[in-house]
Amino acid sequence: MAHTPPPPGPGRIASLHLAARTGEPTFRVDQAQAVTGRGLVGDRNYWAGEAPRPRRRGTGRASGVCDVTLIESEVLEALAHEHGITLTPAECRRNLVCRDIRLNPLVDQEFRISGVILRGLKLSEPCARLEQLARPGLIRGLLHRGGLRAEVIRGGTIRTGDRILPLSHDAPPLLPPAPAGLP
Repeated sequence: MAHTPPPPGPGRIASLHLAARTGEPTFRVDQAQAVTGRGLVGDRNYWAGEAPRPRRRGTGRASGVCDVTLIESEVLEALAHEHGITLTPAECRRNLVCRDIRLNPLVDQEFRISGVILRGLKLSEPCARLEQLARPGLIRGLLHRGGLRAEVIRGGTIRTGDRILPLSHDAPPLLPPAPAGLP
């Protein structure tokens, strides 16, 4: 039987993961503090600089900066079923593993997790580095369903079990989208 993704929201946080430094294994936490424009406290992607976080770093596929990464737990299940690749939530290297919500439709949309507001920036496509750290064949298995990169619009605490609610498409965004091409 084919995997049928659930409709957009509401979903929930199945697990949270942080990595202290780039390339280090992620570890599971029960909650994480999201800080506007900075990310998750204690994570490798947290921006601790004095100035505002740059919108881009370097060049190439991984050049976009994001505060939080998300993936659907159903995708991890489908990866095992369809490609024989078992990947634990920690091994997928995404911060938030979600259940019962489709993430792709949240690109350019704001959504709420408890009191935290995030905005989907773009799909988090799998990369060669993830494949090196996890399993061969991962890029093919996760292409166009590797998760979502998001920015923190309003900070707060995110906990395992929190609901994920897309905000109404009719509601004005809390902040305007960043202009394309900003350094």
